[in-house]
Amino acid sequence: MNTVDLEKIRARRKEMRISQQEMAELLGFKNASTYCKYEKGLYKFDANHIPIVAEKLKFKVKDIFFDKTIAKIAI
Repeated sequence: MNTVDLEKIRARRKEMRISQQEMAELLGFKNASTYCKYEKGLYKFDANHIPIVAEKLKFKVKDIFFDKTIAKIAI
């Protein structure tokens, strides 16, 4: 299962000066506080949300997820 990179989404949204309210409306939510809970990871984005978010933030869908490559850390 792929994990959504919430920090990448948040950073791009801010970079593009898109409000949380605008994202909320795009996804069919009533207010920004609901969207905020998704962006903070309190709620999980549904599969149908991902392509909508990707298009708005000018990402390819695959770019919203963490890379599967994980660096090894020397201890």
